[in-house]
Amino acid sequence: MGQDAYDKLWKLIGLRYKSHPWHGIEIGSRAPETVAAFIEVIPSDTVKYEVDKKTGYLKIDRPQKFSNIVPALYGFVPQTYCKEEVADYCMQQTGRTDIVGDDDPLDICVLTEREVTHGNIIVKARPIGGFRMLDGGEADDKIIAVLENDEVYGKWDDVAQLPASIIRRLQHYFLTYKQLPGETEKCEITHVYGREEAHEVIRRSQIDYDRAYGNLEDVMSVTLMEALNFGQRQQEILSNL
Repeated sequence: MGQDAYDKLWKLIGLRYKSHPWHGIEIGSRAPETVAAFIEVIPSDTVKYEVDKKTGYLKIDRPQKFSNIVPALYGFVPQTYCKEEVADYCMQQTGRTDIVGDDDPLDICVLTEREVTHGNIIVKARPIGGFRMLDGGEADDKIIAVLENDEVYGKWDDVAQLPASIIRRLQHYFLTYKQLPGETEKCEITHVYGREEAHEVIRRSQIDYDRAYGNLEDVMSVTLMEALNFGQRQQEILSNL
């Protein structure tokens, strides 16, 4: 079976079955300038949802411990992964030597003036910067983006143009949303970086993803062919009995 046939087969399967948000949704041909973002949590949510890596369905990660709410649409960039390349870049920029990737897709928060009433959706977003965040020694970058063609936020091209109050609000959320009173601080934001660094983080997360999952369709195609061949062989055996 040729590659064209495989491509058509996977498209037909996609019509019948829901794609996994992490692996089955394409990041987009214009990445890193414009990326797809899968939104898990919105500002009105009182619990934190996240995609279950095994099934692709949203699950409840935890209730929000306090009254703080995520001040933007929050989710991840499909077909990205935070591993060696992302961790190496974080170490280059911070001067530290003990940082590892967090083994998750790259997080993204998307600013928009529109009220979005639920998560579990895909949006197109333009990355304009990010937070270099460390969570227990793991690189946990938060890309800041604006909704493509947004009437208000769409005019901004870099976080340096954002009002300081928006940056502070985002920082406060990410530094406190896991924190309980009396606990030692676990998260820190070492830098607020602009659009070019955000693009570099995205590119590196794509490299990490390709190393870990880049041949996913090839593996699935081989598995499918093995299943078809097994079925054909089974029929041949049965017909000769």
